Amino acid sequence: MYKYNNFYKKNFIFKIIENDIKNKKYNLICTRFPPEPNGYLHIGHIKSICLNFSIAKFYKGKFFLRIDDTNPTTENIKYIKSIKKDLIWLGFKWDKNVKYTSDYFDLMYKYAIELIKNNLAYVDELDIKEIKKYRGTLLVPGKNSPYRNRLIKDNLKLFEKMRLGKFPEGSLSLRAKIDMTSKIIVMRDPVLYRIKFQYHHQTNKKWCIYPTYDFSHCISDAIEGITHSLCTLEFQDNKILYNWILNNISIKNHPKQYEFSKLNIEYGITSKRNISILIKNKIVSGWDDPRLLTISGLRRKGYTSSSLKNFCYNIGVTKQNNIIEMSFLESCIKSELNQLVPRTMAIIRPLKIIIDNFPLKKKIKLLIPNHPNNKDMGYKNIYFTKEIYIDVLDFSEIDQKNYKRLILGSKVKLRYAFVIKAKKIIKDKNNNIVCIHCIYYQDSLGKKINKKKIKGIIHWISCLYSKPAKFYLYDNLFTKKDINNNDNILKFLNKKSLLIYNGFIEKNLLKNSKNKRFQFEREGYFYFDKYYSNTNEIIFNRILSLKKNDK
Repeated sequence: MYKYNNFYKKNFIFKIIENDIKNKKYNLICTRFPPEPNGYLHIGHIKSICLNFSIAKFYKGKFFLRIDDTNPTTENIKYIKSIKKDLIWLGFKWDKNVKYTSDYFDLMYKYAIELIKNNLAYVDELDIKEIKKYRGTLLVPGKNSPYRNRLIKDNLKLFEKMRLGKFPEGSLSLRAKIDMTSKIIVMRDPVLYRIKFQYHHQTNKKWCIYPTYDFSHCISDAIEGITHSLCTLEFQDNKILYNWILNNISIKNHPKQYEFSKLNIEYGITSKRNISILIKNKIVSGWDDPRLLTISGLRRKGYTSSSLKNFCYNIGVTKQNNIIEMSFLESCIKSELNQLVPRTMAIIRPLKIIIDNFPLKKKIKLLIPNHPNNKDMGYKNIYFTKEIYIDVLDFSEIDQKNYKRLILGSKVKLRYAFVIKAKKIIKDKNNNIVCIHCIYYQDSLGKKINKKKIKGIIHWISCLYSKPAKFYLYDNLFTKKDINNNDNILKFLNKKSLLIYNGFIEKNLLKNSKNKRFQFEREGYFYFDKYYSNTNEIIFNRILSLKKNDK
């Protein structure tokens, strides 16, 4: 159950809206989610979506999905498809059709001309490097461009020629004329339009000049009737520019911008730039790599949409920047899986056991529960045969302190089955263990173990009734908690963030179950990767491991 009630009661933005409604400031609350189509959505976006959607839902208002497509250089139609797919998977419905910032390009061009005519914008011939140099720093004020005081009529002619493609890309730009000595750098004559000879996925080749985010965002909000424009804290200074643009063009609606802290999770990154670096260097397989905090990566890892939404509702919305523990995210999916997914046995690192005193062609059917604490989940049959697999980690040649598994000459209990005793080790020429010969105790089935005589309980699977599978064990991608603030992300890579094992699952596990998530006993929670599996290779991704007290 989502934490809607606690979410809005504790949320400072909801309190602002409550006050606006009380003062009859708005008749209809309208929010939006405006992603750039230059990458896949990540968990930070879920927080923003949850906030904007829940506000619209609670106040029976409107929630728009707007694609912020102002930079065709970095955009791709595949990202737009992934954005829509992610929102649908999360269960969020937007009002009417998907909106695009490019829908408003004609109006934005007219508003840019308004600024020029009011001597509040000019065409600049400085290139990007020169603009940055002239802008100054936090300690050094900027200085005016030599083209700042052009005549209005000349600016209008040049801007028109820019639109017609008469100048090379990057040679000219349209800048707002504000204050080059402002303490807020974003107000030092920001760029409003730049030349880009790029094909656009929505407007084709109609435009060769494109508005910047700062110019287009506030106008899009105003056109759509957005009442509360919500963004993260790094856009706090941009609010002054947001208001300046709206106050200086002939547009009726003036939305208000409010900022909240972005979502940072320890050992993870959400920066699209940094994710692109990982993909380019083949550190990860793509945007949907389960080690990433992208929605597609988390989905492929086995997270449910409800667990991700509950996570965002639980952490709440504040103005305080902090880092959320990874364990908190894991607890949200674990609380779901612990109650809902069936238990089964799988062997990740197989070691063959041969039961010497068990007949070759004999098999014993065992009825076991799908969940030890939930009888409503039913029962299933497994088979005990002469040859079984156990995990390599469950056998040791030498007795160790507190080692409660199989040792040569000792006894262990097989989960739901018999007590066995290790008698002989078979090794290859490289001294690797090939198999263990054991004996089983026929009268031990269904009896309580004597902890003084039996080392412990281990899981197993019949060789005859098993099926090969690959197990992808994922861990944190980085070794440093706060990786987002560090530019050299490759320096902190966890070399063991992915371990791949070839093991076995029950032969009919996927055939007899509608579930795609399982708890492999004593190993962890796993998800069947149906998109990357095929008839020759079954892949399971580990969602999360079990703690010691869960084993």
